[in-house]
Amino acid sequence: MNLQFIVDGLLTGSMIGLGAIGITLACSILRFSNFAHGDLISWGAYLSLTIVGVIGALVGKTAPIGALSFGWPLIVAVIVAAGLTGLLAVVLDAVLFARLRQKGQAIIVVMASFGASMALRNILEFIYTSRPAYFNRAIQIAIPVGFGIRITPDQIALLCVTAVVVAGSYFLLTRTQTGRSMQAVSQNAALAQVAGIDIRKIVRFTWVLGGALACLAGVMIGILVQIRPLMGFDMLLPLFAAAILGGIGSLPGAVLGGIIIGVAEAAAVQFVGAEWRAAVSFLILISVLLIRPIGLFGVAER
Repeated sequence: MNLQFIVDGLLTGSMIGLGAIGITLACSILRFSNFAHGDLISWGAYLSLTIVGVIGALVGKTAPIGALSFGWPLIVAVIVAAGLTGLLAVVLDAVLFARLRQKGQAIIVVMASFGASMALRNILEFIYTSRPAYFNRAIQIAIPVGFGIRITPDQIALLCVTAVVVAGSYFLLTRTQTGRSMQAVSQNAALAQVAGIDIRKIVRFTWVLGGALACLAGVMIGILVQIRPLMGFDMLLPLFAAAILGGIGSLPGAVLGGIIIGVAEAAAVQFVGAEWRAAVSFLILISVLLIRPIGLFGVAER
């Protein structure tokens, strides 16, 4: 039996899960659905691509690391671009969302995020055009590991990086003072402020963390597939489906939800047909909302 779809699903699920963390944090702490989050994924990928190009122009061509298709310039680029993407998210909040949140009408903020999404996407298309871009066009030889599964060195490395990043994010949110403050703000912002927690600082950190993880998801897509202005927008439905499936506010839930959706999409491609892939996220989202609206790890509000 060919189980290649499992590896493909894990890779897709890793990208979705990293992006869904930002969605679930925004919903639980900022109290609104940020439809511009998908475009942060695109911005993170393009910023990384630009920084790689700048490093290449300064130091020349560099050798890849071992069997990987990329070298140290991409690693440096991801670190810098993650910070820049987080900064972009903070600026977007300061200029637009924070002002609208003060009016106390969530629907206005949601609609503003639609507008911000279109603006961010169009700016990318204006700067980089709509032509696909790539970090590297080299073709890697997939390694057979049995049961019809083949995996490339890039895929192995990205799965390992995802596991480390998710574990680190979970540790940050559960074992540090900042993480505990984020949980307190998520549960009751007014009470957290009375307890002396700096709400503005927590909001800024939430945007930075979500933007950085969105950047990493975008780079993963760029390495394994390609970079396009619409790449983040195309992931928006799977991102929200993963966040809702896992339970709003749950980091492990967002990651697990992403993996479930990724594997389900890959299975649909292999056993049903590629034309059904886009429908999988929608069907899962509707099913969760009808059967268990709080998701797998969500907690019902009292």
